[in-house]
Amino acid sequence: MTSSEAARPLRSDAVRSRKLLVEAAAAAFAEHGAAVSVSQIAERAGIGKGTVFRHFPTKGDLLAAIICENMHHLVAVGERLLQAEDPAEGLREFMSAAVELQTKDRAFCQVVHGEARGHPDVLKGQEELDAVTEALTDRARRSGAIRADITGQDVMLLMSGIYQTAAPRLATQPQLWRRYLRLAFDGMQAVNAEDLPASEA
Repeated sequence: MTSSEAARPLRSDAVRSRKLLVEAAAAAFAEHGAAVSVSQIAERAGIGKGTVFRHFPTKGDLLAAIICENMHHLVAVGERLLQAEDPAEGLREFMSAAVELQTKDRAFCQVVHGEARGHPDVLKGQEELDAVTEALTDRARRSGAIRADITGQDVMLLMSGIYQTAAPRLATQPQLWRRYLRLAFDGMQAVNAEDLPASEA
């Protein structure tokens, strides 16, 4: 495809097929994880396999597009919560939104930390997500709402860990993650606690 062809606006039928494809891919990845095949996605969308590759040259590009939509959603949530009156509640609500997304989308963690991790769009989305997480953490930290030695990276890893802890039982206890989020957040607010070991240790 030439640069001039790439710059042309999509025809209405192409826009429709792309929309069906993205919706089908998002649902398939969320339900089955990143291992779902392009053929399965195409069948679910009611389009040909070739149409998938006309819109997304590789499966990794398609995965990245879906994951980046989720990342952008979380970034928007975080930016809104930076205006929350209570910094601690803003951070807790953000963590809740992030963990809940993971429980509903099996591919999210798989892709961010696996198959499409090095995709340029995913890397950019990760940078934006890291930045808003650090901003929310810093705001809560400066207000005294959480321990002074907690970083945005700590929060990012905790959000993933909370999901991973609850994941084996989510099929029968879909809200179990909330228990571990409460435990983690209570620990983040601990007072008179020993300093955390250095993150490099």
